[in-house]
Amino acid sequence: MSRPHTWRRWLTAVPLAVTALLGGSVPAASGVQATGVPLEELTVVTTEVATGLQNPTSITPVGDGRLLITEKRGVIRSYHPKTGLAAKPVLDLSARISSGAVERGLLGLALAKDRRTAYAAYTRLPDHAVTLARVRLDTGAVQELLSQPHPEFPNHNGGQVAFGSDGYLYWGIGDGGGAGDPLAAGQRLDTLLGKILRLDVNRSCDGKPYCVPGDNPFVGNAGVRTEIWSYGLRNPWRFSFDPHNGSLWIGDVGQGRFEEVDHIRAHQGGVNFGWSCLEGPVVYNQERCDPAAKYTGPVFDYVSGEQGCAVIGGHVYRGRQFAKLVAGTYVATDFCRGTAWAVRENADGTYTGGEIGTFPTDVTAFGVDEYGELYVVDEYPGRLHRVAFQRK
Repeated sequence: MSRPHTWRRWLTAVPLAVTALLGGSVPAASGVQATGVPLEELTVVTTEVATGLQNPTSITPVGDGRLLITEKRGVIRSYHPKTGLAAKPVLDLSARISSGAVERGLLGLALAKDRRTAYAAYTRLPDHAVTLARVRLDTGAVQELLSQPHPEFPNHNGGQVAFGSDGYLYWGIGDGGGAGDPLAAGQRLDTLLGKILRLDVNRSCDGKPYCVPGDNPFVGNAGVRTEIWSYGLRNPWRFSFDPHNGSLWIGDVGQGRFEEVDHIRAHQGGVNFGWSCLEGPVVYNQERCDPAAKYTGPVFDYVSGEQGCAVIGGHVYRGRQFAKLVAGTYVATDFCRGTAWAVRENADGTYTGGEIGTFPTDVTAFGVDEYGELYVVDEYPGRLHRVAFQRK
């Protein structure tokens, strides 16, 4: 196992050319630090609890013991610890889903408080637009809320949707695909590509089936998509909120040099994570860099190719069963290597990260149940695993 390392949020140890781009310091994201045993004394353990899933992409708790699992083809499945994976789907949306390419399909699901209404992110037939829709799980009714054209390339669709502690819905979209951000979308504010959006889906405004919260960072700016909450992202495939403090953790898939984890405090809008000026802690394309811009660097990164191929963002552990070991610890993995990465925020605003064992390979998503306990799904052969921790 690798020795844990410590990262500073603003990369004070990186070459001067990058440091100059990153500006000054910023307060610690949460103000609440992790507890538990040292990372080098921890290991992760997974137990298979269900199989028979077809390319699962996300896990969402219902609140009644069940987990909803989306499948790339457009089907929503249900799992309960007592009865297993239900044979009958909760809902089949495949007729409206473009899922032929590897990164297209039904990509994410967030459940409203009534447990009957869900918000689904998917790639739409026939035009491949990445789409957010309101879905009634009891009737199957679908209302599209917002879509972003995505025709040029099949990759980098993003797809995470989640409610924040503020009650608003957040949706992540990739930069439009291709290699090296050919659309220059990451730093553009006139497109939803390469962004995390923040929407009020409980109201309608200006003829749209949603509202833009008044405190979104770009409200009132001409020529800017006001739905944008943060930007400069390549493919934020999975992000999550820490339920303890509302801070946002993002796993942003790298181009080929670095995979990165980003962390910002609750209500911290307008953050620019740097792509495609930066990739992880280094300059990727100097021509995309703006000397006047303020970029926020990752709190953790690892080397693509050497240590993996695609970060799969996870969750901060806030369950009870393993609280003495890993309370407040962010856990993620890599799609190819299956490395179990753990990241902790320290009291001084630095972050300590390292390996704590391995997950199955081909993990596509993490999820938590209503008690905060962790699960993962793997793409092949299509299994659901319960996650545990133990001291070495």
